[in-house]
Amino acid sequence: MMSVAPIDIREIMRLLPHRYPFLLIDRVLAFDTGAGTLTALKNVTINEPFFTGHFPDVPVMPGVLILEAMAQAAGLLAVQISGMTAEGGGILYFAGIDHARFKRPVGPGDQLQIHAKLVKNKRDIWKFEARAEVDGKLACSAEMMCALRNVNAG
Repeated sequence: MMSVAPIDIREIMRLLPHRYPFLLIDRVLAFDTGAGTLTALKNVTINEPFFTGHFPDVPVMPGVLILEAMAQAAGLLAVQISGMTAEGGGILYFAGIDHARFKRPVGPGDQLQIHAKLVKNKRDIWKFEARAEVDGKLACSAEMMCALRNVNAG
């Protein structure tokens, strides 16, 4: 099912278990559960807590946090497809990252547009392709495997 209605931060917080300072998605622009795609935004500001220690004179968003933002976008896509939300006990855990590549630094004032695509889902294992862009230019890409678990079960 195609959705072009954005998902705001309140709804994202209902769907994902992450909270400040580790909630790294500000908005979902669109998703298509039929095609298995989702596009999300992360606004990068100088107020991010990591900038005080990660190259303070030349602030750069840590690559692992770009990957985490991409994983959260993939998690939102899995939630939309599976219906299992954080509110209902659903958590998507990292199971692996392959072919991660960083193409440009990301800093204050940048807006990451994150694209996640479901490649494969078998039982509770999900594989995604994800990329993060700034101004239409690739900043990071990776393949990610995740395990969807219900922490309220069992």
